[in-house]
Amino acid sequence: MAEEVVLLDFWPSPFGMRSRIALAEKGIKYEYKEEDLRKKSALLLQMNPVHKNIRVLIHNGKPLYSGLIMLTRRYMTWRAEYGRQREKSKQQQKKEVIETLKLLEKELGDKPYFGGESLGYVDVAFIPFYSWFYAYEKRGNFSIEAECPKLIAWAKRCMQKESVAKSLPDQQKVYDFILQMKKHFGIE
Repeated sequence: MAEEVVLLDFWPSPFGMRSRIALAEKGIKYEYKEEDLRKKSALLLQMNPVHKNIRVLIHNGKPLYSGLIMLTRRYMTWRAEYGRQREKSKQQQKKEVIETLKLLEKELGDKPYFGGESLGYVDVAFIPFYSWFYAYEKRGNFSIEAECPKLIAWAKRCMQKESVAKSLPDQQKVYDFILQMKKHFGIE
């Protein structure tokens, strides 16, 4: 009996990107189903009836969730997080982003990947945010490469892996999506 794996996702979600990379790295074939977050599918509502959000991995009819999502998102939606961030000055936001990236760069050190010589858990957890870097740079008017060159070199190494390159959307596409969402929600 063949195993059935379905991923309910939304293309710009870094959390879904993690799943796509991990599935590709493990060679697991799956069906990708794009969700419309404004009109959620019956399958999504059935598989995640409590939170009613994406990303849901369905294995043989049973939904699987990731604890990593909850740790990273602190139970906050992107709109709530963005609203909290709007209260801070752009300079403060920029400073916090750079400090965080520098901390990660320090942890990376001179290794090719966070875990050493090969792509691992931390790499898969963090690399999806690379597709959002351009938006951070545009919004904050800074260069991540100038601030954290080792981190960008790491990201480029990760992007050479087919599993990563095929899972991450184009940075300009993500930035355009953010601009559309800001306009839709009347932000800025």
